Amino acid sequence: MVFRRKVVSGLLLVLTVLLVLSGCENSSNRADTGNGISPSGEDGVKPITLKMMHIWPESSSAQQYKLVSQIIKQYEQDNPNVTIEQEVFENEQYKNKLKVLSASNELPDVGITWAAGFMDPYVKGGLFASLDDVLNGPELKNKFFPGTVEAYSVEGKTYALPIELNITPVYYNKEIFAQYNLQVPTTYDEFKQVVKTLAEHGVAPIALGNKDRWTGSLWYMYLADRIAGSDTLAKAIDATGTFEDAGLIQAAREIQNLVDMNAFNRGFNGLSNEEGKQEFMDGKAAMCLMGTWEIPNFTTNPDVPQEFKDKVGFFKFPTVEGGKGDINSWVGGPGAGLFIAENSKLKEEAKKFVSYFVAKWGEQSVTDAGVIPATKVDPSSMDLPQMYVDLLGELNKASNITLFADVQMKPDAAQVHLNMIQALFGKAVTPEEFALKHQEAAQKNK
Repeated sequence: MVFRRKVVSGLLLVLTVLLVLSGCENSSNRADTGNGISPSGEDGVKPITLKMMHIWPESSSAQQYKLVSQIIKQYEQDNPNVTIEQEVFENEQYKNKLKVLSASNELPDVGITWAAGFMDPYVKGGLFASLDDVLNGPELKNKFFPGTVEAYSVEGKTYALPIELNITPVYYNKEIFAQYNLQVPTTYDEFKQVVKTLAEHGVAPIALGNKDRWTGSLWYMYLADRIAGSDTLAKAIDATGTFEDAGLIQAAREIQNLVDMNAFNRGFNGLSNEEGKQEFMDGKAAMCLMGTWEIPNFTTNPDVPQEFKDKVGFFKFPTVEGGKGDINSWVGGPGAGLFIAENSKLKEEAKKFVSYFVAKWGEQSVTDAGVIPATKVDPSSMDLPQMYVDLLGELNKASNITLFADVQMKPDAAQVHLNMIQALFGKAVTPEEFALKHQEAAQKNK
């Protein structure tokens, strides 16, 4: 699913205003609504334990982990009879765990999901509860940016609530660029010259951990967008077009050209995202393409040295000469969302917690974690890092936002895409074979 200009224009209008809707209830009022269970701790109130599974380990996502723990602590204080148990995994471990638990219908009461094709089999399998009542409740009604909740809807019902909104810039090390007298590229030819110069001087131009595969997909998606245009990629994904379009094949070919130029760090195809990203964090690689969920590591995370944070800038993925893409077209969209298990024995209590969590995340994620939330906030009175302000401004100017390919696609097609991405970067397939495998998967899963 691609967020078309109509949806994006609505998003931009709201982002320009960025008003907090009035009428939010205070936390004590929120604690007294929902399932009728008193938070007062009076005798006779039944203890409740909700299980929550999420993707922000303290070791790699310190600010998000801190924020989740803080919201949980607040909720438990407001609701003394409730305990929230956290189980935390890295991104890929989490996805595997979700598959295992779903097979035995033992999902946690509350968990993380992604939109569109990723969520589809869980919804079709009756594993996620409808959250329309939470969406339209007093805490969250009309609070989301246009185009965010829609990504979590199936046949008119909402099955998860987004908490993040992301775009994907190229982060770069300003000190390394200055050392080799490099300028921020705006065209792909300029970008390749930057890569060439860095490689010639023994510096890894780009940090990449492609063992997780979705990381390499970001590069293909941007090249596909810039060369063939976002409509071409969208139609290929939904099988109304073809992956064998000349522009999409050229995008795949450019990936292998970058590999031949030694654009990526050594051993990238065998490194996880965290391992690959660390090479940028350690100052060993000059650039890193990643979503705005990384902003905290470059701005507010106290565990990252300020000396490094001061070196990090960002730029938009460059345009390709003769290509159909627009430099203000982004890969991104709604990030992680919260689901509630359909078979949870504490479904109403879980809904109350999710409503509270999403509202609190929207209020606190900007200042406490430097995350762009999916709900409307008013940053005018906040002291925000300049990078956050600048990226919010870029989001405001976006002409198009294309949802991550592996999230858009049906699960079987997504697996083909991810496997082919790794094969493409490893030069185990030709660009034409890459396109053909995608086309076969798209036709099979349409």
